Amino acid sequence: MLYMINCLIAQGDLHDHESLVKAIKPVDVVISAVGRTEVEDQFKLIAAIKEVGNIKRFFPTEYGSNVDAGHPIEPAKSGYARKAKIRRAIEAEGIPHTYVSCNCSFGFFLPTMAQPGATAPPRENILFYGDGQPKAIFNKEEDIATYTIKAVDDPRTLNKTLCLRPPKNIYSFKELVALWEKKIGKTLEKIYVTEDQILQMIQDASNEDKIMLVVNFSIFMKGEQTNFEIDPSSGVEASELYPDVDYATVEEYLDQFV
Repeated sequence: MLYMINCLIAQGDLHDHESLVKAIKPVDVVISAVGRTEVEDQFKLIAAIKEVGNIKRFFPTEYGSNVDAGHPIEPAKSGYARKAKIRRAIEAEGIPHTYVSCNCSFGFFLPTMAQPGATAPPRENILFYGDGQPKAIFNKEEDIATYTIKAVDDPRTLNKTLCLRPPKNIYSFKELVALWEKKIGKTLEKIYVTEDQILQMIQDASNEDKIMLVVNFSIFMKGEQTNFEIDPSSGVEASELYPDVDYATVEEYLDQFV
């Protein structure tokens, strides 16, 4: 694990407490970017931050749907639970923090239009999830980074969840498909998938496709990203706090695949 200190690089090891403490001690802010299989290793970061005692803000690995608001099925359910455990540990230790809920990243969903096993956006037919009405939220990775950095020393985001809900990037699956069809000048054949059918597909899928299907079920069929209001006592919305950010739009991003 690397830390930037006044443009210098300090190196620490998640599995070596002393080196982690030494790397963290000179900094004010810790932004975690560990992978989803290392989420629980952040308990070691929490211990080091607690020992150092001078960290003004900790951003744990989140970068997805709000884990305190979603109700996914397995295997995503276990992943949400691990992230929630990290949140509760941070709060129990009284560590100043911000949780970043960025919802759908462009690169994971849009290059394939959320089609499991695909390597490009569909041009003939498309799996269509339920009635396509629940809204999802999309953000480009660079914009997620921009909002995160802006929140680092912003008192309005202290001990809150920073929810990224840029108005131009909120689409139902039906709207997203319609936008893609408009861009390619073609109507796709819709393969409608019911809730029971996608649950069976999840059971039968490979591990890689299973993740995509479970996420799609939670987002595009259950609407987990938009079926709740942001509680101002515990959350803030990024595009309202930082209207100066000229964020990338789904409509612009899809042009590269036409």
